[in-house]
Amino acid sequence: MRHSSRGTLFIVSAPSGAGKTSLLKRLKEELSGVVISVSHTTRSKRPGEVDGKDYFFVSHEEFETLLSQDAFLEYARVFDNYYGTSRQQVLENLEKGLDVILEIDWQGARQVRVKIPDSRSIFILPPSLKVLEKRLRSRAQDSEETIARRMRDARNEMSHFHEYDYLVVNDEFEHALSDLKCILIADRLRMERQQWQLENVLEDLLG
Repeated sequence: MRHSSRGTLFIVSAPSGAGKTSLLKRLKEELSGVVISVSHTTRSKRPGEVDGKDYFFVSHEEFETLLSQDAFLEYARVFDNYYGTSRQQVLENLEKGLDVILEIDWQGARQVRVKIPDSRSIFILPPSLKVLEKRLRSRAQDSEETIARRMRDARNEMSHFHEYDYLVVNDEFEHALSDLKCILIADRLRMERQQWQLENVLEDLLG
Protein backbone atom coordinates (compact mmCIF):
# COMPACT_ATOMS: atom_id res chain seq x y z
CA MET A 1 0.00 0.00 0.00
CA ARG A 2 1.38 3.41 -0.99
CA HIS A 3 1.72 5.94 1.80
CA SER A 4 1.28 9.65 1.22
CA SER A 5 3.98 12.09 2.19
CA ARG A 6 2.96 14.42 5.01
CA GLY A 7 3.65 18.11 4.54
CA THR A 8 5.67 20.24 6.93
CA LEU A 9 4.38 23.00 9.17
CA PHE A 10 6.47 26.18 8.88
CA ILE A 11 6.15 28.81 11.58
CA VAL A 12 7.17 32.25 10.26
CA SER A 13 7.64 35.22 12.58
CA ALA A 14 8.96 38.74 12.06
CA PRO A 15 8.59 42.22 13.52
CA SER A 16 6.08 44.53 11.87
CA GLY A 17 7.75 46.15 8.86
CA ALA A 18 10.15 43.30 8.07
CA GLY A 19 8.22 42.41 4.90
CA LYS A 20 6.96 38.99 6.02
CA THR A 21 3.51 39.19 4.42
CA SER A 22 4.82 40.31 1.01
CA LEU A 23 7.47 37.59 1.02
CA LEU A 24 4.99 34.84 1.90
CA LYS A 25 2.52 36.02 -0.73
CA ARG A 26 5.19 35.71 -3.44
CA LEU A 27 6.43 32.40 -2.02
CA LYS A 28 2.92 30.93 -2.30
CA GLU A 29 2.63 32.22 -5.89
CA GLU A 30 5.97 30.78 -6.99
CA LEU A 31 6.15 27.48 -5.09
CA SER A 32 3.41 24.88 -5.52
CA GLY A 33 2.08 22.84 -2.61
CA VAL A 34 2.16 25.73 -0.13
CA VAL A 35 -0.81 27.05 1.84
CA ILE A 36 -0.87 29.93 4.28
CA SER A 37 -3.02 29.16 7.29
CA VAL A 38 -6.07 31.39 7.75
CA SER A 39 -6.66 32.42 11.36
CA HIS A 40 -9.92 32.77 13.24
CA THR A 41 -10.58 36.20 14.77
CA THR A 42 -13.31 37.99 16.68
CA ARG A 43 -12.38 41.43 15.32
CA SER A 44 -14.64 43.17 12.83
CA LYS A 45 -14.14 42.68 9.11
CA ARG A 46 -12.31 45.58 7.46
CA PRO A 47 -13.22 46.95 4.01
CA GLY A 48 -12.10 44.57 1.28
CA GLU A 49 -11.51 41.61 3.59
CA VAL A 50 -13.06 38.27 2.67
CA ASP A 51 -14.28 35.72 5.22
CA GLY A 52 -12.31 32.49 4.81
CA LYS A 53 -9.54 34.19 2.85
CA ASP A 54 -8.18 36.90 5.13
CA TYR A 55 -9.62 35.49 8.36
CA PHE A 56 -12.46 33.33 9.57
CA PHE A 57 -14.58 35.97 11.30
CA VAL A 58 -16.43 34.59 14.32
CA SER A 59 -18.18 35.98 17.40
CA HIS A 60 -16.60 35.98 20.87
CA GLU A 61 -19.04 33.23 21.87
CA GLU A 62 -18.09 31.05 18.89
CA PHE A 63 -14.39 31.55 19.55
CA GLU A 64 -14.70 30.68 23.24
CA THR A 65 -16.69 27.56 22.36
CA LEU A 66 -13.91 26.45 19.99
CA LEU A 67 -11.38 27.28 22.70
CA SER A 68 -13.19 25.04 25.18
CA GLN A 69 -13.01 22.24 22.59
CA ASP A 70 -9.21 22.64 22.27
CA ALA A 71 -9.72 23.52 18.59
CA PHE A 72 -6.70 25.85 18.33
CA LEU A 73 -3.00 25.08 17.96
CA GLU A 74 -2.34 28.53 19.36
CA TYR A 75 -4.36 31.58 20.25
CA ALA A 76 -3.90 35.04 21.69
CA ARG A 77 -6.05 37.86 22.98
CA VAL A 78 -4.94 41.19 21.53
CA PHE A 79 -6.68 44.11 23.22
CA ASP A 80 -10.36 43.05 23.09
CA ASN A 81 -10.13 40.48 20.30
CA TYR A 82 -9.10 36.84 19.97
CA TYR A 83 -6.92 35.38 17.21
CA GLY A 84 -6.32 31.65 16.79
CA THR A 85 -5.02 28.93 14.46
CA SER A 86 -7.39 26.02 13.75
CA ARG A 87 -5.83 22.68 14.60
CA GLN A 88 -8.13 20.79 12.19
CA GLN A 89 -7.41 23.08 9.23
CA VAL A 90 -3.64 22.76 9.67
CA LEU A 91 -3.62 18.98 10.19
CA GLU A 92 -5.91 18.33 7.21
CA ASN A 93 -3.60 20.29 4.89
CA LEU A 94 -0.49 18.54 6.26
CA GLU A 95 -2.09 15.13 5.66
CA LYS A 96 -2.74 16.16 2.03
CA GLY A 97 1.03 16.57 1.66
CA LEU A 98 0.87 20.36 1.62
CA ASP A 99 3.36 22.59 3.37
CA VAL A 100 1.50 24.91 5.75
CA ILE A 101 2.79 28.33 6.78
CA LEU A 102 1.70 29.97 10.02
CA GLU A 103 2.29 33.73 10.33
CA ILE A 104 2.44 34.13 14.10
CA ASP A 105 4.52 35.85 16.78
CA TRP A 106 7.09 34.24 19.07
CA GLN A 107 4.49 33.50 21.77
CA GLY A 108 2.25 31.64 19.33
CA ALA A 109 5.31 29.85 17.95
CA ARG A 110 6.09 28.48 21.42
CA GLN A 111 2.56 27.10 21.73
CA VAL A 112 2.70 25.41 18.31
CA ARG A 113 6.13 23.81 18.87
CA VAL A 114 4.74 21.99 21.91
CA LYS A 115 1.83 20.56 19.92
CA ILE A 116 3.68 19.89 16.64
CA PRO A 117 7.33 19.26 17.59
CA ASP A 118 8.41 18.42 14.03
CA SER A 119 7.43 21.86 12.75
CA ARG A 120 10.14 24.12 11.30
CA SER A 121 10.46 27.78 12.27
CA ILE A 122 11.80 30.76 10.34
CA PHE A 123 12.47 34.25 11.68
CA ILE A 124 12.64 37.14 9.22
CA LEU A 125 14.79 40.11 10.21
CA PRO A 126 15.12 43.59 8.71
CA PRO A 127 18.72 44.56 7.79
CA SER A 128 18.82 47.31 10.46
CA LEU A 129 16.67 49.31 12.86
CA LYS A 130 17.11 52.33 10.60
CA VAL A 131 15.65 50.46 7.61
CA LEU A 132 12.84 49.04 9.76
CA GLU A 133 11.82 52.51 10.95
CA LYS A 134 11.97 53.83 7.37
CA ARG A 135 9.65 51.03 6.21
CA LEU A 136 7.19 51.74 9.01
CA ARG A 137 7.19 55.45 8.17
CA SER A 138 6.74 54.80 4.46
CA ARG A 139 3.26 53.44 5.17
CA ALA A 140 2.26 57.01 6.09
CA GLN A 141 -0.64 55.79 8.19
CA ASP A 142 0.75 55.72 11.73
CA SER A 143 1.29 58.48 14.29
CA GLU A 144 4.69 59.10 15.90
CA GLU A 145 3.40 57.41 19.04
CA THR A 146 2.33 54.32 17.07
CA ILE A 147 5.67 54.14 15.24
CA ALA A 148 7.56 54.38 18.56
CA ARG A 149 5.39 51.56 19.97
CA ARG A 150 5.92 49.41 16.86
CA MET A 151 9.69 49.90 17.17
CA ARG A 152 9.59 48.83 20.85
CA ASP A 153 7.47 45.81 19.94
CA ALA A 154 9.89 44.96 17.11
CA ARG A 155 12.88 44.91 19.45
CA ASN A 156 11.00 42.60 21.81
CA GLU A 157 9.94 40.27 18.97
CA MET A 158 13.48 40.17 17.53
CA SER A 159 14.99 39.28 20.92
CA HIS A 160 13.47 35.79 20.46
CA PHE A 161 15.23 35.04 17.14
CA HIS A 162 17.37 32.32 18.76
CA GLU A 163 14.29 30.15 19.35
CA TYR A 164 13.94 29.57 15.58
CA ASP A 165 15.52 27.06 13.18
CA TYR A 166 16.28 29.52 10.37
CA LEU A 167 17.12 33.22 10.09
CA VAL A 168 16.39 35.18 6.90
CA VAL A 169 17.37 38.84 6.50
CA ASN A 170 15.04 40.79 4.22
CA ASP A 171 17.49 43.35 2.87
CA GLU A 172 17.02 42.65 -0.85
CA PHE A 173 13.51 41.24 -1.44
CA GLU A 174 14.35 38.75 -4.23
CA HIS A 175 17.31 37.37 -2.27
CA ALA A 176 15.17 36.87 0.86
CA LEU A 177 12.50 35.19 -1.27
CA SER A 178 15.13 32.85 -2.71
CA ASP A 179 16.30 31.98 0.82
CA LEU A 180 12.74 31.07 1.84
CA LYS A 181 12.28 28.89 -1.25
CA CYS A 182 15.57 27.11 -0.49
CA ILE A 183 14.41 26.28 3.05
CA LEU A 184 11.13 24.75 1.85
CA ILE A 185 12.71 22.87 -1.07
CA ALA A 186 15.49 21.44 1.12
CA ASP A 187 12.86 20.22 3.61
CA ARG A 188 11.01 18.45 0.79
CA LEU A 189 14.21 16.56 -0.09
CA ARG A 190 14.53 15.01 3.39
CA MET A 191 14.72 11.21 3.41
CA GLU A 192 11.41 10.64 5.20
CA ARG A 193 9.52 12.73 2.63
CA GLN A 194 11.39 11.53 -0.45
CA GLN A 195 11.10 7.82 0.30
CA TRP A 196 7.33 8.03 -0.18
CA GLN A 197 7.46 10.41 -3.13
CA LEU A 198 9.98 8.17 -4.89
CA GLU A 199 8.56 4.81 -3.80
CA ASN A 200 8.05 3.57 -7.39
CA VAL A 201 11.47 4.81 -8.49
CA LEU A 202 13.18 3.10 -5.54
CA GLU A 203 11.32 -0.15 -6.20
CA ASP A 204 12.47 -0.06 -9.82
CA LEU A 205 16.07 0.71 -8.89
CA LEU A 206 16.37 -1.78 -6.05
CA GLY A 207 13.92 -4.47 -7.10
